[in-house]
Amino acid sequence: MHTLRRLLSALLLTVAATAAADAQEAPYRFDIGADLGMSGYIGEASSSVFAHPGFTADLSMRYIPNVRMAFRGMLSVQGLSGTTDALADALPAGMEPVSFTATAYALDLRYEFNFLPYGIGETYKRLRRFTPYLTIGLGLGISSSGGHTAVAPLLPMGLGVRYKLGKRLNLNAEFTLTKSFSDKFDGPALNDLNQIKTEFYKNTDWYSRLTIGISYEFGERCATCHYVD
Repeated sequence: MHTLRRLLSALLLTVAATAAADAQEAPYRFDIGADLGMSGYIGEASSSVFAHPGFTADLSMRYIPNVRMAFRGMLSVQGLSGTTDALADALPAGMEPVSFTATAYALDLRYEFNFLPYGIGETYKRLRRFTPYLTIGLGLGISSSGGHTAVAPLLPMGLGVRYKLGKRLNLNAEFTLTKSFSDKFDGPALNDLNQIKTEFYKNTDWYSRLTIGISYEFGERCATCHYVD
């Protein structure tokens, strides 16, 4: 555990140092975008993240302080489903198979780190039209399944790639895993299925998102501003 903490601390320090070293201002302050893709459920009623694919979509807005980072607010919806049919050997003795469908909504605030200085500009700035990136954040989720509703904090983590189609237009692909701090996102019938007490850090539901999206930048920064008293 201590080794993992040290590795995570080292990674965060490296990210912060790299971002500070390349903290060139981005030409635009904001962007707004939308994503579409496939969602997946990870829990007691799924043997694989891709076993029961669903539909997911989101709308988002970013604040872009520099070419290495962004802060993203995002509202998303995802369809989740699963069944214990393929997991019969892991069920408590005498329990019948259980299936569920759910719709989950999430409001996230995320930090994004670009591995390369991202943008289109003069050669001396060494900006790249293409970059991989990491994202992590916090959120709040609401899931509705079988007439029951669950609310829980969320921890989204992911990686992606983005490409500049033009000066203001961006294309991105992203894969994220989101931990919900609840075992009720898949409905009450699957709550503590294996009689393992749910804690903040264990025996909770997860979901995944694989998306493709487009965004548009606005709020141009003034490259050479002149002020007159």
